Amino acid sequence: MPTHTNPPKQAAISSPPTIMWMPDRARVENSLLYQFMATISKKQNTVFHDYNQLHQWSIENSETFWAMLWDFCKIQGDYSPPASFCPPQSLTPAKDTQWFPHCRLNYAENLLAHWREQAAADAIIFHSEGAHDHRRHLSWQQLYRQTSQLVQYLKNKGIRQGDVVAGYLPNIPETVIAMLATSAIGAIWTSTSPDFGSDSVIERFGQTRPKLLFYADGYIYNNKRHHYDDKVSAICKQLPSLQDTVRITYIGSGNNDTPPDKPRQSPYQHTTWQQILADHPPSTIVFEPVPFNHPLSILYSSGTTGKPKCIVHSVGGTLLNHLKEHKLHCDVKAGDTVFYFTTCGWMMWNWLVSALASGATIVLYDGSPFSPSANILWDIAENENITLFGTSAKYLETLEKRSFRPIDTYSLPHLRTLCSTGSVLSPEQFDYVYQSIRHDIQLASISGGTDICGCFAIGNPISPVYRGECQGRALAMDVQVYDSDGIQLQEQQGELVCTNSFPNQPVGFLGDNDGSRYHKAYWSEYPGVWHHGDYVALSPTGGMTFSGRSDTVLNPGGIRLGTAEIYRQVNPLEAIQDSLVIGQKTDNDIRVVLFVQLADGYTLTDQLKLQIQERIRTGCSPRHTPEIILEVPDIPRTKSGKLVELAVKNIVHNQPVNNLGAIANPHALEAFKNRPELLTTRTE
Repeated sequence: MPTHTNPPKQAAISSPPTIMWMPDRARVENSLLYQFMATISKKQNTVFHDYNQLHQWSIENSETFWAMLWDFCKIQGDYSPPASFCPPQSLTPAKDTQWFPHCRLNYAENLLAHWREQAAADAIIFHSEGAHDHRRHLSWQQLYRQTSQLVQYLKNKGIRQGDVVAGYLPNIPETVIAMLATSAIGAIWTSTSPDFGSDSVIERFGQTRPKLLFYADGYIYNNKRHHYDDKVSAICKQLPSLQDTVRITYIGSGNNDTPPDKPRQSPYQHTTWQQILADHPPSTIVFEPVPFNHPLSILYSSGTTGKPKCIVHSVGGTLLNHLKEHKLHCDVKAGDTVFYFTTCGWMMWNWLVSALASGATIVLYDGSPFSPSANILWDIAENENITLFGTSAKYLETLEKRSFRPIDTYSLPHLRTLCSTGSVLSPEQFDYVYQSIRHDIQLASISGGTDICGCFAIGNPISPVYRGECQGRALAMDVQVYDSDGIQLQEQQGELVCTNSFPNQPVGFLGDNDGSRYHKAYWSEYPGVWHHGDYVALSPTGGMTFSGRSDTVLNPGGIRLGTAEIYRQVNPLEAIQDSLVIGQKTDNDIRVVLFVQLADGYTLTDQLKLQIQERIRTGCSPRHTPEIILEVPDIPRTKSGKLVELAVKNIVHNQPVNNLGAIANPHALEAFKNRPELLTTRTE
């Protein structure tokens, strides 16, 4: 761990940020976080006056914090305090610490722990988009029974602890049930969404070697039914580990189908979901207890610049951290209704499903959030009494661009929390939420990632929301900001790091037998300290501001600026639909190149270019004013909505881009290739 011989660098005093929301006394005192603080105060004889004091205590007493959280959340499992922490015998304690080494528990048992007391209540509510919209719901009892039927099937097929089960599935109830059944027997779940191409799926599942594959007959997006039996057939032929496949009837046939696929030709035995339910009557589930650090799931890095990493997450780490984030940070209680717009190829799907452990109803949605109109998700929010609405910054930006104001149409009396992640939430989007969605709401800009299946920065229900800031650092995570020398920064932009151990660190990367790839990914930049790769700054309030990924930071003349600062100036313009900025190497320096997707009816005139340049010159800095501004028909993003700046940067520098299947619109990359404007050296 770096030793800080120099005092932390300080920035000039800035004006205080604007408070957008302040919880009233009742909101604070009724929160689970407040109750947890009271529990600590009683048992530890410690008084907390605000969240920042609690956070400091949680990192100074990390072992006690996690042990008390276990008890507060009433986790089902074999655990005897105080054996919650096993110090490593190494020079990298944060990396190698083992949490709850003697504990045994089961993830599915904890997610289904509320099924008896809430048997008739809804556990899952499902909607699909637009013209195909249909509502399904499963009670807690139905969810438990169908999971028990799948458990029997998996056991009969010889699936055992440590085996991998894969889902190539839309965000439908059957996906949740298949995951629960897999974890109930101690097997490992992995999934991708059906919009991934067959090559991308093979590249992921080919590494994880699943014994069983669940898939559907298709999925729905943008008012079309997309069949993918042909892709499944191609995938099966490349996965010799498969022993069986299960086909789920979801979309059937319809007038808006994509062209019919070739007949499925699979060399493997296959069955149907309906057959499983018919052949296996509901029964009592015998949950298989596994060690705390036993693998639960395998998630995949985006893979837009290299082969996707297979990140293995643990049963106990995932459960304990998600309960922390749901109960303490998002105030999710039994009987609440939680929605997140996601696919099952993004870690937010895992995060959403874990809300069952808090006794909450989860709402699943399959399809486009704008088909047939922007109303669709807000209709669901209103009609289903959603208490937590989760989405992406890009979705909120698109709503604002369309001048869509839910506040004019919907009362949303139950909505307490709006979460945003996937990319940086600009200060202007904070304005939009409070002016156009709801005045009295906790806006939680959250940030973490697939790497930890959780958050480093997150909200909390007892603190103010400040314009443009994540409310604070996650409890028991010693998140700091370092410069390139490992010197701690205050109120200056630098690298997001975490200096202590936490239970939801990955088990490792699949196939990385000596741990070298895992070490290189997170621990090599600052020895013994997790280096996350985000470019951030700590606020005087205790919050955090994000400026993009540190590997895409613009650095002309050695002056660093996060790409999010550019988007903050450009994207609000009426003429701009979307944008992407990179630094291009030229003349032993970097020049800033901005690509813009124009809104309908606009052209990229010299006047518009000058307007963009002036906004960036005054709002950011003269050094970061784009030297070249080019129009493209579309901006490439991953399937979870993140800009693929590195892929574009590679194209501009004539370097290969791997795993195009991870990009939602890979065709968009063609417009960045061989642009004559970028072949010239800079002119002063």
